[in-house]
Amino acid sequence: MGQITFASQAIFEKHSRKSKREVFLEQMDQVVPWRELLALVDPHYPKAGNGRWPVGLAIMLRTYFLQPWFNLSDPGMEEAFYESPVLRRFAGVDLGMAAAPDETTILRFRHLLELHELCGEMLMTVNESLDSKGIRINRGTIVDATIVSAPSSTKNSKKQRDPAMHQTRKGQQWHFGAKAHIGVDSKETVVHSVATSAAGVADKQMLPD
Repeated sequence: MGQITFASQAIFEKHSRKSKREVFLEQMDQVVPWRELLALVDPHYPKAGNGRWPVGLAIMLRTYFLQPWFNLSDPGMEEAFYESPVLRRFAGVDLGMAAAPDETTILRFRHLLELHELCGEMLMTVNESLDSKGIRINRGTIVDATIVSAPSSTKNSKKQRDPAMHQTRKGQQWHFGAKAHIGVDSKETVVHSVATSAAGVADKQMLPD
């Protein structure tokens, strides 16, 4: 990552210690093959021109990973950058140089990955890297899911309510959107597969995927 300004320097306190979040992100910084992922996405990422200067690809890529790790929506991710210096340092966001990526920029980056069908390739790249380091061991899979909420007014390219998004109830609260079903290695707790569906689809229906 590039050099940061004094606005983003950590405060050195006598009795400070690293949080679990900080330790986790340090591990992910070492484990995830960032260079390979950057090379995969870079040909499709907007370059600086006459319009708005794009946010750095490295920042957007790390933001994309932070969201599922900490279950953050697009607005929640934007807010978290202003609240957490730990997340800013990991992503390379320097408020002394520029604002954090806003929710619209985060959404557009995810749509860019989906448009060029890069999500699956990225997952394969990560898994291959983990396999090469002997980290991933396929002795069993735990499947969990997270709801990806969307405004009820969300429409597809045909200006119709997106049929891939449904309403579902979790606890006492109703949600509208999609669901990400996540397969995790039961020993190493490493994600090895992700399948998406409408929010109302049960996890067991997605096990073959």
